[in-house]
Amino acid sequence: MKAGIVGLPNVGKSTLFNCLSNAKAQSANFPFCTIEPNIGVVNVPDPRLQKLEELVKPERVIPATVEIVDIAGLVKGASKGEGLGNQFLANIRETDAILHVLRCFDNDNIVHVDGSVNPIRDKETIDMELQLKDLETVDKKLDKVKRAAKTGNKDAQKEEALLLQIKAGLEAGKSVRSLEFSEDDDRDFVKPAQFITDKPVMYVCNVDEGSAVSGNSYVETVREAVKDEQAEVLVLAVGTEADINELDDYEERQMFLADIGLDEPGSAKLIRGAYKLLNQQTYFTAGVKEVRAWTVDVGATAPQAAGVIHSDFEKGFIRAEVIAYNDYVQYGSESKVKEAGKMRVEGKNYIVKDGDVMHFLFNV
Repeated sequence: MKAGIVGLPNVGKSTLFNCLSNAKAQSANFPFCTIEPNIGVVNVPDPRLQKLEELVKPERVIPATVEIVDIAGLVKGASKGEGLGNQFLANIRETDAILHVLRCFDNDNIVHVDGSVNPIRDKETIDMELQLKDLETVDKKLDKVKRAAKTGNKDAQKEEALLLQIKAGLEAGKSVRSLEFSEDDDRDFVKPAQFITDKPVMYVCNVDEGSAVSGNSYVETVREAVKDEQAEVLVLAVGTEADINELDDYEERQMFLADIGLDEPGSAKLIRGAYKLLNQQTYFTAGVKEVRAWTVDVGATAPQAAGVIHSDFEKGFIRAEVIAYNDYVQYGSESKVKEAGKMRVEGKNYIVKDGDVMHFLFNV
């Protein structure tokens, strides 16, 4: 699962990506590796993992990860191939969620591509290019579907009506994610079409250091503009995060954060936010060899969770032994949890909860 960082040129995308690439801001336990120059695998900061490490004292600890893609800055006309438009749109289509960086700070030394700071205009520039690309997709699909609809095909007629609804929304400047569909229509027609503007989005407001805690007037305009989109807004002083990363000493970094009123780096919040945006959650396995965080979709069943470890675990799944994270911490060890009768045995229909500590029994 990938989250793509998008935005206009010079809004702080690459600085943000480089911040995430520097593990110091998180902790020594959370390294970052670069697959390609613009793709990184970032470990998800999770205090629960550190707590389990304290209790179990394993030989190694492995966190959950999320893939972050730094996508080239988009310019007006990208949908028609301007700038790196075609490459940008191909890259963004391959991601599962969007981290949209908006410039929300004044600085005469950093030139804005449109000559002035206006995060709403910047947002609309990118939205419009993505909506135009989705309109192309709709029109192509309509050409095919209309022919089938004319023959009396009920599914085609239903899809045609839905595509016309989407077309009208896009032409009115609305992203697909802000339109309302029934659960069945969304699953059967909308999701398979992979519209770019249907991808979940988080708006990252890049602010100056003084606005890192409570934002500023630019941030308020963004919050107001996106209130109907069901999108998260994160305030992040990207330049300040870069300065924190320059400090080698953990105590110095904590003092820097405390001085500006933060309890943790904003980059850690962003990584967790991206993980949530991708509809991911974590379960743990905990043993003396290894304490590990595993990533599963929200709503995954116990066999599907087992399959994340190995496909054989899913095929031969018998049952799962499950301890709630809070019970594990309260009683301090697996054996004490068992004594207290707090370990549960769950079958194939069990829906995994975020933070479950699990063992799987299987037979192949």
